[in-house]
This record gives sequence, C-alpha cells and structure tokens, in this order.
Amino acid sequence: MGVADITQRLKHEVSKAISGQEVAIEQSMVAILANGHVLLEGVPGLAKTLLVRVLSQAMDLQYGRVQFTPDLMPSDVIGTNIFDAKSSDFVLRKGPIFVNVLLADEINRTPPKTQAALLEAMEERRVTIDGEAYPLPPPFIVFATQNPIDFEGTYPLPEAQQDRFLLKVVLHYPPTEIELEVLRRHHAGFRPQNLDGAGVQPVVSASDLAAAQAEVNAVNVEDKIFSYILEIVGATRKSADLLVGGSPRAGIAMLNCSKALAAMRGRDFVIPDDVKELALPILRHRVLLRPEAEVEGLTVDRILASLIDSQVVPR
Repeated sequence: MGVADITQRLKHEVSKAISGQEVAIEQSMVAILANGHVLLEGVPGLAKTLLVRVLSQAMDLQYGRVQFTPDLMPSDVIGTNIFDAKSSDFVLRKGPIFVNVLLADEINRTPPKTQAALLEAMEERRVTIDGEAYPLPPPFIVFATQNPIDFEGTYPLPEAQQDRFLLKVVLHYPPTEIELEVLRRHHAGFRPQNLDGAGVQPVVSASDLAAAQAEVNAVNVEDKIFSYILEIVGATRKSADLLVGGSPRAGIAMLNCSKALAAMRGRDFVIPDDVKELALPILRHRVLLRPEAEVEGLTVDRILASLIDSQVVPR
C-alpha cells in the first residue's frame, strides 16, 4: 500500500466523523508520515480531540489521553516505581505515555515542570524513571492540543518543548456551510463518543505505516530545494521583527515534511510548492516575535507569510 493510497483511505475514514478542517487533517497526516509530533491550537469545540481519536482508530494504533491540569505531576504522565509488599520490591507502574498515539489534551494548562515530562519521550522515544530508561512502543506520536495563549489559566510552552513539535496546526472556526453539515450530522444521530457507530474502521496497519514512512524517506530532493529551504529559514534569522529565527531543526523539519507531502500527492520528488505550503506551520512555533513588533500589531503568522512570499521560488 503506497503513501497516496494510505492518504486517501485515512481521509475517507476521517470524513465519516469530521466535516471540514481539511488543512488540519492533511497536515496531521504529513506529521505522521514524517514520524513527528503535532501541536494543535484552537478554541474549544473545533474537533481537535476528535481528529486524533479518528486517526488513531483508522490506523489501528493504541491511543491514550492525558488531560493536563494545573495539579498534574510528571509521574502521572510517565509512570513511577511503587513498592509491592508481596514481593518486597519496587515494580514499575507505567503511565499513560506508553501508547502509540498520545493525546496531551490542553497541554498549556499544566505548569512547565509537567510539560517537560514529555521532552525526552518526544525526542528519544523513551522515558527515564528512577534512572532507568524504558523505550516507548513504535510508532510513538504526540498530539498536543492547546488553547490560544491569551486564554486565562494557561502556561506558554517553553521554546525547547515547542521546537520538538514538527508542526503547529492552527484550527479556525468552520465556514457556515460546514457548520450546517455538522448540525445535520448530529441531528441524524452522530455522536463523537461512538466512532464505531459512525463507521470508522481500521484501514491502515502499523506495518503499512512503517512501509509508508520508508517510502517518504526515499523521496528525491534536488539541490535547489535544499537551497530554498535554507533561504526561508535564513530569512527568519535576519528579520528585524523576529527576536529568534528558525534553527537547523526547522530546516530538517521542512525537508521531512515536504517529502511526506510529495509522497501523499503521488510524487517521488519534492517541488518548491511542497516547501512553501508547509513552511508556515513548521516555523510559526519556532520563532519569537520582538516586543516592538507585537506593539505595532504584527503577528508571527503575518511576518512569516511575508518572509516566505519574498523568497525567490526555484524553477
């Protein structure tokens, strides 16, 4: 089963439960195929959690959810050793992180100490408990949802943690015609809690996903694409409106995501439009806006869009 076929199968299953949000769905699949993590941002009620649940069920992967709250401790996420009186020894009680797809729900409602519990897991695909490392089951993908940072009771994610996310996908209110379709679905009996009732079926196996990821790795990239990626990332470092630009990890993310998008669209080579289309969700959480620019009413997305459009597209 090729990447393009997997893409169509997953989109078909997701459409059984979610109306609209095509960009968020496609970008989430890009991250999965590029073996990366996703930060989903949007106000409550935009189907962020539902999207992750549907994708997990359609790929037949083990799904787990952690509701991040102000009193959540790191051990509540990764697990801890507890004393067993019967054996007179400590035994590992695994946390909910030991799954294939972890939904870190409302991650910015918990303090940085607990947010940081995910750092090693996201980078190394393992966790360390009392000095001993435990591997996480492959594939391991984190989908973290967060409310916009100006909402009350939120803790902005540290820059190092944000950089671990391959993409930051922003969900917006749906247009009226899509919202009308949502109302009609619910009127007809659709319930997000019952995906089986909606007809969502596993259509991709873990082995299919591994083969697809290998196909993505084999996508061809010409030197002009490498240069284009470096020019975009370099422009963020030179911008007078940005305090911090994209790191080399941003360029690697752009490369891997562009290869995934090319394969999803049935090509074995990357074109500049692949890079341009994904540059914004790859960069928006990796740069910092200067305070003066914020005072002037500028946003990270506006600045990045201008920088991306100003780069010469190779032909």
